[in-house]
Order: sequence, then C-alpha cells, then structure tokens
Amino acid sequence: MAANSRCLLPERLSPPLGVLTSRHCYRDPVSSEAPAPRMTYAEYRALEREAKTKHEYLRGKVFAMTGGTLEHGRLAVRMSHLLTRELEARPCRVYSSDVRVRVDATDLDTYPDVSVVCGEPETAKSDAHALLNPIMLVEVLSDSTEAYDRGQKASHYRRIPSLRAYLLVSQHEPKLELQVRAEDGPWTLREAGAGERLVIEPLGIELDVDEVYRQPPAR
Repeated sequence: MAANSRCLLPERLSPPLGVLTSRHCYRDPVSSEAPAPRMTYAEYRALEREAKTKHEYLRGKVFAMTGGTLEHGRLAVRMSHLLTRELEARPCRVYSSDVRVRVDATDLDTYPDVSVVCGEPETAKSDAHALLNPIMLVEVLSDSTEAYDRGQKASHYRRIPSLRAYLLVSQHEPKLELQVRAEDGPWTLREAGAGERLVIEPLGIELDVDEVYRQPPAR
C-alpha cells in the first residue's frame, strides 16, 4: 500500500471540502464511533483535486492515507526503477503512487505503490485521472496495512479485467510474493527470496531479488 495506514475521515467535513484534523484510524476502529461519512464520487474527485494528502474511496466511504517509512519509500522507488529498466523496450508505462487506480467492479479508488500499463492507458469516463487498465500492481507491505493488502485489497484488485499480476514486496526480509493470473485462468501464488529470481510471465521479465534489496535498510 502507498501508505502506512488508512484513516477514516471524521464525521463532519468543514465547508466546502476541508477535512478536520482529527481522524479515526481504520486499523484500530472503535465500535462505538459513528459511521464514517459518505461522499459521492464527484465529491471525492473534487476532494482529491484540492487535498494535500491522498484518500482512498470505497463505495462512498473516504479514507485518509498517511505517509510510509523510509524503507517503504526506498523499495517503492527501487521497484519503479527496475521495472522501468526491464520494460524499456516494450510499449509499457510504469507509474508511481501519484497515480490513482479505479476498480469499477467494486467502486474502489486507491493509490498503489507502483502500477504498470502495457499499451495505451485507459481512464474512467467520469475521471481522466483514474486509471482502469493496469496489467500489474505493486504494493510494498507495511505493518499496519499488510492484512489489508493481502486480503481485501487483493480481492478488489483481482476484479480488474486487465490485471495479470499483483506483486507484494516485504520491508523486513528479501522476499517477493507474486499473485499471477494466466489468460482466463485461476490466480496462483509464487514466491522468491534471497538468491532467487522471480519470473513475471505477463510482462515477460524476471526480477533478481538480491538486486531489489541491494542496499541495506535505512536505520
């Protein structure tokens, strides 16, 4: 995920689109709290145009996304660099976490750490900034969002018709986990650790795990 935690926006929004400073973290909800406020998709798009922080949208609920660790940021940039290098000769584009991806099937908008599109990018009819057709998405795992990235978020991503690969990158050890889908086939899991290479068949490339983790983690 592109951030260390998701936080529900407060129940009240200051006019017209400002957000109160207090937030309730999604990772540790309190059952007695009031339901999260809802926005129309048009209101959410307007919020993203003006907001200084990113927000995830799910069926009318909006979640603030906080910043990640130094290692999270380093690995996200490293993955972008290696994928750009490997795909340089192909008609593919590699996007950073600034690019929002929309899952029409589940009404989710979010910001993956890295997105890859091969061919022309397609965007939502109602939002030219919402990418619809990634072939691969990458999330660097964070302690507070790992369960979400592996579970609910993965389930959302698998509903993207164009998606063929979902890559999870560990912050704590040299380990890559790839969920991959063959044409009209089931999703399967592949893993690679230190000293190994990970084949990403939908892109026709391999990643050297040791090269991903060449630099030691920041202390």
